[in-house]
Amino acid sequence: MSYKMIDLCAGIGGIRRGFELAEGFENVLSAEIDKYACMTYRHLYGDDPENDITTEEFKQKVEKTGYDILLAGFPCQAFSRAGKQLGFHDKTRGTLFFDIADIIKRTRPKAFMLENVDNLITHNKGETFDTIINTLVTELNYKVIGVKNKNGKIEYNAKTFIRNSRNFGVPQNRPRVYIMGFNREFWGDWVDDLPDVLPEKREEKIYEDLNDLLEMNAEPEFFLASGYLETLERHKARHESKGNGFGYRIVNLPEIENPVSNALLATGGSGKERNLVTDMREGIAGMKLSSRKTPLNDKGVRVMTPREWGKLQGFINYGFKDKNGKDTFSFPEGIGKAQQYKQFGNAVTIPVIEETAKFMKQCLKRLEEYKGEK
Repeated sequence: MSYKMIDLCAGIGGIRRGFELAEGFENVLSAEIDKYACMTYRHLYGDDPENDITTEEFKQKVEKTGYDILLAGFPCQAFSRAGKQLGFHDKTRGTLFFDIADIIKRTRPKAFMLENVDNLITHNKGETFDTIINTLVTELNYKVIGVKNKNGKIEYNAKTFIRNSRNFGVPQNRPRVYIMGFNREFWGDWVDDLPDVLPEKREEKIYEDLNDLLEMNAEPEFFLASGYLETLERHKARHESKGNGFGYRIVNLPEIENPVSNALLATGGSGKERNLVTDMREGIAGMKLSSRKTPLNDKGVRVMTPREWGKLQGFINYGFKDKNGKDTFSFPEGIGKAQQYKQFGNAVTIPVIEETAKFMKQCLKRLEEYKGEK
């Protein structure tokens, strides 16, 4: 079987790519509103994703599109505290989840997969996640993997929805929430026979650890100025004196066994400062750059490069290799380094999505067999 999918809140298409690598999935419609992410998406896939999922125009476009699987990496937004008498529908209004739920309600895909930050499960003391699950299970009538619905009572352990990139072949500590559901109206009660746990790891490692991924002898522009490094050191020392663990991190120190990076962040600065590395390239110490007020530091401390971030997310050196093993990933002209960091920081980790997509494919195959026996 081949399944048609739509890619919402698409970013630069990491969820789409993970499903394509799992084979048996074809993308037919995409939606993204960030101008620069759209440039990269068009460059990588040849499709124009510039659509806004909050508009009636786009929702009608989806209604006219034949598809099977809805994919979305939607951002976490605050939900209203509307009273229970108004229902889940009103509590989610004004959020992108509301628009995704509305599209699901209108078009009834066979299955969906949603991705979000791990803070989603604790947001608003757990009410946000509870509203999402109740909307999907009770209002939309989908079987969500990891959720039991006993006589209308919803039971689940929110932590079982979290998967960490570091368990899927890449050395990045990146916990994220994944929600997968199957249309009970289409598949019937067969959905209750599906496995109730999403994949927790990938057997094959892409990298042994962070040292296996880093590309040493980086360009001078990635090394910290001595004055900036001293500022970071003072900031960290102040927090440590108060018993806090805040501050910069060097993630490949020699004493660290099997090093991994911290989660990459789209916000740039803090995402870089928590993922500094040492790279003792000759000639760097004391070098003066016109863009820095002080010479480069003498400890070999630098930020990771966009290429290294791309490898940590599975875009570079994995997700876009051709049949000959050649890496074909690239950014289009006009996407500067700040945008590259932002786009990788906002993206999903492709190998995690690939394993999740393989799991969905197995579930769909089982459901197709059940339906054939009926």
